[in-house]
Amino acid sequence: MSSEKISPDQVRLFDEAESDLLIDDENIDDFPSEESIIVSAHTSKKSGRKPLPATLLRLDVIHELSEAERVCPHDGNTLNEMSEVISEQLDIIPATIQVIRHIQKQYACSCGKCIKLAPKLAQPIPKSLASPGLLAHVTVSKIQDALRLYRQEKIMQRIGVDIPRATLANWMVNSGELAQPVINLLRDQLLSYDIIQMDETTVQVLNEPGKTAQSKSYLWVQRSGPPDCPVILFDYDPGRGSSVPTRLLEGFKGYLQTDGYAGYNAVVENNKLFHLACMAHVRRKFTDALKAQGKKKKNTSLAQQGLTLIQKLYGVEKQTKDFSPEKRYDYRIEKSKPLFEKLRVWLDKNLAQTPPTSATGKAVHYLNNEWGKLIVYLDDGRLNIDNNLAENAIRPFVVV
Repeated sequence: MSSEKISPDQVRLFDEAESDLLIDDENIDDFPSEESIIVSAHTSKKSGRKPLPATLLRLDVIHELSEAERVCPHDGNTLNEMSEVISEQLDIIPATIQVIRHIQKQYACSCGKCIKLAPKLAQPIPKSLASPGLLAHVTVSKIQDALRLYRQEKIMQRIGVDIPRATLANWMVNSGELAQPVINLLRDQLLSYDIIQMDETTVQVLNEPGKTAQSKSYLWVQRSGPPDCPVILFDYDPGRGSSVPTRLLEGFKGYLQTDGYAGYNAVVENNKLFHLACMAHVRRKFTDALKAQGKKKKNTSLAQQGLTLIQKLYGVEKQTKDFSPEKRYDYRIEKSKPLFEKLRVWLDKNLAQTPPTSATGKAVHYLNNEWGKLIVYLDDGRLNIDNNLAENAIRPFVVV
C-alpha cells in the first residue's frame, strides 16, 4: 500500500469537470463567458464566448459550394459570392519532441601532432540528456501545473522515452542550483517592497535526515511587489517555528499579512512591522459555523448575521477591484469603515454570551482576537482584505 495519503484536493481531481460547473455566486462575475452590455438605463449581462486571443495563429479552412450547388432553384441563375460567415474553433497541436544532435567537428594537421575539437556551447547540466528547453518544461510542469514527476515519467514513456523519476528529480535539484542567482535578486526585490504576504503548508519529505517519512515539514511562501509585477518565492524548512519568518524577513520593513498563526508575532515585534490579518479565515469560520447548524434556522442565527456583514465588506472590495489605490482608500473609508463599526457593535453585543467552544463561538472569538489586524487594510489602498493571493500561490503544492 502506498504511504501517500490522499487529500481532498487530490480526490477532487476526479470530479473536477462536474464540480467546476457549479459556479460560486461570489465569483460569478469572473466567469469568462459573460460580457457586459450597456443599456440606456442600466448594465445587463448576456452569455457569450470570450474572444480567442488575436495573437494566436489562424488557419483558414474555406467551405465553398460546388459548382452544381451554386444555382438558384428559382430562376436557374448562377449564385455569386456575397459575404462570409466566420466562426472560430480552438485547436491544439501536441508538444513536439525532438533530439538535438551536437556534432563537434575535429580538425587535424598533416603533421600528425595537432588535433582540435570544436567546443560545444555551455550546457545547464554537463553531459546530461536534458536540453535547456526540457529542463524548463519539467520544472514548469511540476511547480506551475502541479504535475508530479512520476506522472511526467509515464507521459514520456508513452512517446517511447524512458527517463526515470530519480533522474527527473536530479534535474529539478540542479535547475534550482542554477537559478539561485536569480532567486537572490528576486529576494532583494521582494524585501525592498513594503508589503509582503506570507503563508505556509505542510509537505512530506522522504529520507530526510533525522525525521521519519510520516513527519511534517513545511513550505513557506512570500508574495510581494506591485500588483503588475509581483514576486513570489517559496522556501522549504523542516520546522514551523518563529525562527523561519524571522530569517526570511530579515531587514524587511512595512506591512506583513498572514493568517492567525502566532509564529509570525516575533518577526512583527522585532522588525516593528504593521501586521494584517486575513478576513478570508474569519469568513471561513463563520461559514463552517453555519454548516454545523444543519437544518436549523440559519437566516436568523448569529453565524449568518456575522457572515452577512463580512460579505458586505467583500462586496466593497469587488466594487473597487479596478480602482487606483488612492480611490480605493477613499471608497473604503466611505463604505467599509461604517460596516466595521456595525460589525464591532454586533461583536461586542454577542461576544460574552456566545460559548467559545461552539462553532459559532470559535468564529466570534477568532474575529475578536484578530480585530486589530483585520482593520489595518483600511489604512492603505494597496493592501488586501485577505491573504488569498499568497494562499492561492501555495495551493498547487497540496497536490504536487
